[in-house]
This record gives sequence, structure tokens and C-alpha cells, in this order.
Amino acid sequence: MQIQPILQTWGRVLTGRVPNLSIEITRECPLRCPGCYAYEDNHLGGDTNLRSLTDYKGDDLVRRVLSLVDEHKPLHLSIVGGDPLVRYRELEIVLPQLAERGIHVQVVTSAFRPIPTQWATLPRLRMTVSIDGLQPEHDLRRKPATYERVLRNIEGQHVAVHCTITGAMVRRAEYLRGFLDFWSENPNAEKIWFSIFTPQIGADSVECITADERTRVIQTLLDLRESYPKLDMPEGMLKAFLAPPHSPEKCVFARTTRTISADFKTHVEPCQLGGAPDCSRCGCIASMGLSAIGNHKLLGPLTAGSIFFASASIGDAFKRSRNRKLPEHPSPKTDTELITIDQNPKREVA
Repeated sequence: MQIQPILQTWGRVLTGRVPNLSIEITRECPLRCPGCYAYEDNHLGGDTNLRSLTDYKGDDLVRRVLSLVDEHKPLHLSIVGGDPLVRYRELEIVLPQLAERGIHVQVVTSAFRPIPTQWATLPRLRMTVSIDGLQPEHDLRRKPATYERVLRNIEGQHVAVHCTITGAMVRRAEYLRGFLDFWSENPNAEKIWFSIFTPQIGADSVECITADERTRVIQTLLDLRESYPKLDMPEGMLKAFLAPPHSPEKCVFARTTRTISADFKTHVEPCQLGGAPDCSRCGCIASMGLSAIGNHKLLGPLTAGSIFFASASIGDAFKRSRNRKLPEHPSPKTDTELITIDQNPKREVA
């Protein structure tokens, strides 16, 4: 376990601040994937959905991203969407400046267009490419981001491949092994991650897996991780899938991450999934990773999680006290010099 990031996170929590920020940088995506939580009608918890929000582009988007980052000063930033590569021109300006700020950044994309070559050299940047299983199923669900296009568009990168496990996958023998075989051989894939589809409360779609299937999936992955070094999922993380946090209040990821949607005003709650996620069937890899850290025993029965939740209570009280004392003030503006972006470029989709 790495001590420095844990201490940094603890310091933020004690002062009532969240260490992680997630921005839905655009409402636009060329894909229409079944089961995508971002476009569910209740994702934003009200009468609006992601596609109905006002979003931004060009210098305005660059300014808003950097201003939000400078306001919240996160240790880690996730850039999601929509698909962030729809705004790749803006990201070509934003990402180097985030690197200069020392922030760890993850960009989650379908890789429907080429990932700029120079991004591979940026420090602390993780490009995560979403893949929906093996080629026949993926191509059907994720056109135009087909396997052929994805393989071409990640050339020269060191991406993390992320696959969300669904009911159809677990009902086919050796499916996960076949996925690991394929992506382990790709030199541009540095890591392989799995989540399990997380439904909304009361949902029973074909994407869902049963409790027995979840148990079998986790045992399979525990066995496979011994043979596939790129499967970057420690034992503690995998076992956390068998007993996910039973509510957002008990989820370290939900408690440490603030998610802002594409209008830069709407908060996505209670966690990045939005709506009313069924925590008893949560399969979010981020939640399980932080849950595993929370389960880590420090001394006797004392766990890192018990210290976190006690610290969070102190931080909440500190934040309430601070808000009572301080007058309202506008969000700080970044003085970053911006580069003008051509607002009407010729659309290029590889």
C-alpha cells in the first residue's frame, strides 16, 4: 500500500474537501451503447438528462475546466463524457497544463478516433479505453468504435483496457480468458481492468448478473490473475466485489469523489453512476479498489476505512463551521494564457 497518496487524501478529508474530481466534459458521444449509465434518463436525478444539458467547447471549455480544477485542487481528475475525444482539441491544451499542476488524470474514451501521439509522453496521464467484450459483441454494441478502429487508434499508447462484465459474457465458457488472451498480446495495452455491470434499483435487464454468477466471476478472475500479469486487479479488490458497500454513505469512492456534469453546474449524485444505483449489486472497479484499501487492517481490528469515516465526520463538521464563517465569493478564475481554438474545423473521424 502506498502511504503518501493515502496521507494526502486523509488531509483533504479532515478539512472537508474531496480529493477526487470527475468531469463529464461533453454531452456528445458518437456511440449509442446499451446500458450506458451516462445517458439514462435518471442519471442526473431530475427532469433533465446529459443530452439536454448545455455544454461547451473551444476556449470557453478550456477555461471552465482549468477554473474548476483550480477551485477544487483535486489529487486525481477523471475526464469522462459523453466521449472526451469529441473535445480532443481542447484536451490538447488542457492535459499539458494539468500535468504541470501535478494532477493525476484519467481520460475514459471509446477510442473512436486516434489518441494524439504526444499524450503518451504526458506524466500522470492514464488513457482508459472501454471495450465491451470480444470483437463480435463489441462491434455490435459500440459501432463506430469497432475493434479494427480501436486497435488502430491506440497505436503508440500505453492504455488501460476496461471491460464491464455483463450477463451475456458470464454465460459463455472461457469468455474472460479469451478476452485476457487477446488484450494481453497487444503491446499498446498496459493494464486490463474489469467492472461488473451496476444496475439501477429495481432494474433487471439482460446486462445484469446474478449473485451466483458474481461469485463465479470473482473466483475466475482470482484464478486468472495468476496467469495474466496485465490483469491489474489485486486480490483485495476482487474480493471486495463479493461484499460491496451497502450505501453511498459507506462507499469511500462516493465520499471522496465530486462529479460535475457537462454544464459545469449540475452535480452527479450519489456517485459517478448517478440516478439510484443498486449498491448491493455495485460492480464499480473504483469503488472496489477504495473499498479494498478501507478494509486494510492497520492495528488489530482497526481498519483504514474506520479511520477514513471518522475523519470524514470531522471534515464535515469543519466544512460546516468554515461555511458559516466565510462570506460567499466567486470561484477563482485561472490566469492561464489560452490558445485560440478553431471553432469550425473539418470533422476528422478515423
